[in-house]
Amino acid sequence: MRHGRLLAAWLVADGLALTGTRLATVAVPWLALTTTGSPAAAGLVAFAELAPLVVAKVLAGPVIDHLGARRVAVVCDAASAAVVCAVPVLHHLGALPFPLLLLLVALTGALRGPADAARRSLAPTVAEVADVPLERVTGLSSGVERTAGLVGAALAALLVAVVGAADALVANAAGLALAAVVLGLGTAGLLPATVTTARPERYARRLREGWAFLRGDPVILALTSMIAVTNLLDVGLTAVLLPVWAETSGAGVAAVGLLLAVMAGTSLVGSLLAAAWAQRMPRFAVYVTAFLVCGLPRFAVLAWTGSTTWPVVVMAVAGLASGFLNPIVGAVFYERIPRALVGRVGSLSTAVAWALMPFGGLVAGGLLAVLGLEAALLAAGTLYLVATLAPLADRRFRAMERPAATTRLAPERVS
Repeated sequence: MRHGRLLAAWLVADGLALTGTRLATVAVPWLALTTTGSPAAAGLVAFAELAPLVVAKVLAGPVIDHLGARRVAVVCDAASAAVVCAVPVLHHLGALPFPLLLLLVALTGALRGPADAARRSLAPTVAEVADVPLERVTGLSSGVERTAGLVGAALAALLVAVVGAADALVANAAGLALAAVVLGLGTAGLLPATVTTARPERYARRLREGWAFLRGDPVILALTSMIAVTNLLDVGLTAVLLPVWAETSGAGVAAVGLLLAVMAGTSLVGSLLAAAWAQRMPRFAVYVTAFLVCGLPRFAVLAWTGSTTWPVVVMAVAGLASGFLNPIVGAVFYERIPRALVGRVGSLSTAVAWALMPFGGLVAGGLLAVLGLEAALLAAGTLYLVATLAPLADRRFRAMERPAATTRLAPERVS
């Protein structure tokens, strides 16, 4: 029962935090777009959040390994809730100029990076203590993430339409605050104790150890490099191209919420199927197929039509395919990363995968300015297709298949 409580608390806390951040993914760019009238402003707020988020992920790994992932996640989520609350308060006071919004968004990103990395680094420990197969844990985690995307997108569309983009962020703050409470109380006494040493010279050495392992593992390096490119294009679509499409087509913010919610909903189904079947499926084939299905078609259908009918269908199929990705990638990572390095390598690999994301909105805004909406969508979709074909040309990806005997956590060792 205690072990089941640990798994449930970890999943619920992750879901609450992610639901809030998914809501903000719609609300904040819409706030910038509607208050400034500039698509470039939506790209700037995406950059302002993601750039410090990536840097914080890079620097947070040794801190997570020494202070403890649970402690870092709880503190950072609680602090994020306070910062997010400042946006609607200042907005109503008429004291939220665009530069200040960028600053608050940047601070939120700097806190979100360590919090997300810390919660993710708990996965192998949760799997071991709860005595649950690792791919089952990563599948359930991916299912929670997809559910958060579904609920967050739907809440964003509803709240932005009813109370406005600024006030919708109150729900974001509430999700982060509840996540801190649930993880703090729900896992108390159930997670192993952690070392709290934090001398500067040890911090630098441990950070180098993480980088050395990441650079030396060909599979993790190949996966993170490819995902970095697709993440850049995903941000460009979500933060700029999709909102501009919704505004110019007259569909409005409800269409943004609908399409993201549909994709998140079918992604949840895909994640649950992966949790049940992933242990028996060929990882490489599923990985490549899923990326091909969830990449170019999303961009192409928006360039082709101004209605929501076909985009809903395409987003549904793309979401189902994408649901298989995170359970596979997560299992590969946790199999290959030694337990003592999970915090460092996990946060660094995520930072590499997210390294280009701050530029996604800027790239999409540049494509819009030069090519117009339809051509920008097709150009971004073509780049996505090229990225998804990379595993077919790079043999490193084929080593992602599971060990022949059984799936095991990487052994405890340090470099």
